Amino acid sequence: MPRKFALPLALLAAVSVAATACSSSSPSSGSAGQDAKNAAKVASSVTDYNPQPYENLKDGGTYTTSGTFEEQGNPFNVNGNLYTLRIWSWYNADAITYSPTGEVQYNPDYYSDVKVSVEGGDQKVVLTLNPKAVFNDGTPIDYRAIEATWKANNGSNKDYAASSTDGYDHITSVTRGADDKQAVITFKGVNAAWSALFTTFLHPQAATVENFNKAYVKTAHPEWGTGPYTVGSWDEHSGNITFVRNPAWWGRKGKLDKRVYVNLESAASINAFKNGEIDYAPVGSAENLKQVKTVKDTEIRRGGSPFEYALYLNTKSPFLGDAQVRKAVQESIDRPQIAKIRFQGLDYTEPLPGSAVLYSFQKGYQDNVAAVLKYDPEDARKILDTAGWKPGADGIRSKDGKELSLGYTLLGDDPVEKATASALTAMLKSVGVKVEVNKVSESDFSKVINDRRFDLFISGNRSTDPFGARYLCDFYCSDRDSNITGSGTSDLDKEIRATGDIADLAQQVEAVNKVEQKALQQYAFLPLYSGPSTYGIRKGLANVGATIFYSPLPETIGWQK
Repeated sequence: MPRKFALPLALLAAVSVAATACSSSSPSSGSAGQDAKNAAKVASSVTDYNPQPYENLKDGGTYTTSGTFEEQGNPFNVNGNLYTLRIWSWYNADAITYSPTGEVQYNPDYYSDVKVSVEGGDQKVVLTLNPKAVFNDGTPIDYRAIEATWKANNGSNKDYAASSTDGYDHITSVTRGADDKQAVITFKGVNAAWSALFTTFLHPQAATVENFNKAYVKTAHPEWGTGPYTVGSWDEHSGNITFVRNPAWWGRKGKLDKRVYVNLESAASINAFKNGEIDYAPVGSAENLKQVKTVKDTEIRRGGSPFEYALYLNTKSPFLGDAQVRKAVQESIDRPQIAKIRFQGLDYTEPLPGSAVLYSFQKGYQDNVAAVLKYDPEDARKILDTAGWKPGADGIRSKDGKELSLGYTLLGDDPVEKATASALTAMLKSVGVKVEVNKVSESDFSKVINDRRFDLFISGNRSTDPFGARYLCDFYCSDRDSNITGSGTSDLDKEIRATGDIADLAQQVEAVNKVEQKALQQYAFLPLYSGPSTYGIRKGLANVGATIFYSPLPETIGWQK
C-alpha cells in the first residue's frame, strides 16, 4: 500500500494545521525570518486522540464527519488519494497498522501468525491467515488475495494503473504454503519495510486490470470487502455514505451502529460542526479554531502531523520546461512567510521541511532542501536575466515576444488559500514573473492532478507508514505517474531505484538523503510546511484525533462510557 496519499490543499489544510513560522538555514527577511530563528528545531511528534480500550466504549451510537467518495475508490490505484484510503478502510481489511511512533501491529483477525526469515540473502515472509477470514461474498481470504495484490502492483503488467510498485517489484513469488490459508512471500534481497505492502489487500476479482482501474470509479464494491463494517448506503447524488455493522464479520463487533460521511465542502464543515451536524472538524486556521472552541462539549485535540505540503511545478508547461526558470521561481519563494500567512494566530513552530519522504522527528532525517536551495530573489533575477528573460516597463519579463506568465491553480474559496495565492503572486512579481490565479472547485482536484491542469500548485501528502525512504521514486522518478511535476531523468531514476535495494534501513536513509539532494535540483518540488494536526471533536469520542502513523481499527472507534 502506498505511503503517501495526496489531497487538495484546501482539504489538507482543514485536516492538518501547520506552523505560524518555520525555521530556516537559508536567508530570509522581515518578521518571517525572525520567527524562523525562534522556531522549534524538530516538528511535534505528540499524539492526542483520547485512546481508550475496546471495553471502555459504549455499544451503539453514530459517528459523523464531512467527506465523500472520490473519483477513484481503489487506494492501490494511482488516482486514489487520502480520502480514498479513509473510505476504503471502513469496509475493507485493516490487516497491518502502526503505532503512533511506527511500530508494526499485526491484526490477528486477518494475520494469525507472521514469520520473517532470511535464507541465502533473500527474505521470506510467511503469512498465516485467520481460518475464519472471508470476503463478504463468501470467498475465503487466503494466499490468492496476497498473490493477486502483488501481481496487480508489481509493475510487470503496465496496464495496471498502480500507485506504487516499490517493494512489490522486489517480490519474486507469492505461493501457497501449508494450505490455502498460508501465503509464502519470497523477496529478492531483504526488504525491512515489507509490512507496508500488505496493510490491506484486494479481492482476487478486484485485481483484474479492468476492475483495478475502473470498477471502483465513483462506486463501492462491498461484496469484495471485509471487516467489522460494510456499506449501508452509497448515495451517488448527494455524495453521502453510511457504513453499518457487517453481519459476515468474525471478529469483535464494531462499537458504532453507524459511521456516516456527509458530502460538504471543507469550508462548510466548521458551520456543520457548530450546528451539531458532524462530530469532528479539522481546524485549518486561527479563525476556525476560535469558532470551534465556543461549541459546547467540544475538545480541541492537537498533535504531530504525518502531513507535508509542497509547491509543485509542472515541467510540461511551456515556460517551466526550463530548469533555470524553475530554480528562479523556487529561489523567489519565502517559505517562512508562507507559513506565517497560512497559520497566523496559532501557537506552534517547527523547522521548515527539508525532505519529501522523512520528517524532522524521524531518525536519519536531513534538511536536503537547505543543502541545495536558498531564498535568494536577487539570484533569481540574475538567473532570469541570463536565460534571456528581460523585464518590461511593468517589471514583468518577456522573451521572444512572450510574457513570462504562470498559472497558479487555487481550489475552493478558503480565505487563507486566497491569501497564500496572493503572497506567492507578489513574491514572483518581485522577480518579474507574472502569476495568474485560476480558481477551480475542490471537486476538480483529481482532474487537476491527473491532467496536470496547473503550472504551480500546492498540495499535500499524508504518510501512512514510517518507511519514508522507500517512497523516493513516487516523488522524483520520471516514469512514475505519482510524480505529477513530470520531472526527472533516466539516470536519476536508476540512482533512486538503487536505494530500494539497500536492506539496512539506516544505510538506505543515508543513501536516500544523497539522492534526494540531486532530485531536488530538478527544481520541480518544494516542501513548504507540515505542522500539527488540529481537530475540534465532540467530547467522549474515543480513538480519534492526532495519531501520527497510527490508524485505529474501525471497531475500536466509538463513544466512551
